[in-house]
Amino acid sequence: MTKATAKTAETIEFPTFDAGQATDQFRAFAEKGVAQSQEAYAKMKSGAESAQKAMENTFDTAKTAGSEFSLKSISAARSNVEAGFSHMEALIGAKSLSEVIELQTAFMRKSVETAVEQAKEFQTASTKAAEDMSKPFKDVFENSVKELKIA
Repeated sequence: MTKATAKTAETIEFPTFDAGQATDQFRAFAEKGVAQSQEAYAKMKSGAESAQKAMENTFDTAKTAGSEFSLKSISAARSNVEAGFSHMEALIGAKSLSEVIELQTAFMRKSVETAVEQAKEFQTASTKAAEDMSKPFKDVFENSVKELKIA
């Protein structure tokens, strides 16, 4: 080896590996990963709890709406049966064919009006039930969107 080559070799410096610094960097990286995982878990847990509450509220609302529909159906059926019996009594008491036709026409007109009114009541009740049942999920969705905008 010549002297020039030896001098060059003496002036090159190699960086030293500091194990303490590498350990600190790895620890910081691991702690950051754990913190992010905990944050993601907390958000997921919160979202799952919100969805569960929304489902419970929806099922309670559906139960209530079902009971209301049952009561409305029973009431409508009772009303229709009573109207039918009243009409039959009136027909039995009719004294002429023209009176029977008049009673039948009035009964049919009243039946149609009643059916329309009952249909409106059922439509109003079903619209309210649908809104009430969708509200919990709508609220959860809106809160999730707000959280995403904040993050």
